[in-house]
Amino acid sequence: MRQKTVNPAPLLLLSLAPVAAWAAWLGWDQQRDVHPDGSVTGPYEAWQVIGLVLTLLVPVCWAAARRHTVTAALGTTAGLTAAAWYDWSDDSSGLFAIGVGLVMVASLLVTTAVSAVIVSVTGDGRRDGSAPRPAA
Repeated sequence: MRQKTVNPAPLLLLSLAPVAAWAAWLGWDQQRDVHPDGSVTGPYEAWQVIGLVLTLLVPVCWAAARRHTVTAALGTTAGLTAAAWYDWSDDSSGLFAIGVGLVMVASLLVTTAVSAVIVSVTGDGRRDGSAPRPAA
């Protein structure tokens, strides 16, 4: 029996893409906004987070369409978790760990669900676009 070799390139790509996307969408905005009523929001705006999510859908869908579903979920989750940890670890309260944990769990759930949907939509797993053979 021939053993299948694992190609680490998709996992590496799907781990680095979230880090780069985080830096592009969220990494530059570190200031909280103080409103006239004294409330504080931020540092991110909703459009930045939406942009991050939409950007990451591309590599997740790409990997899932090529049947790298586990890689899509784990690579993206690992990259987002590492980026959040790096960005938020200077918080002196220590509560950043809860936020990082929530990012990890949410990204794992969402990327798993998106991968499952893509696999079910793209058919029986044939990459060449050929029709499945009829049962004999």
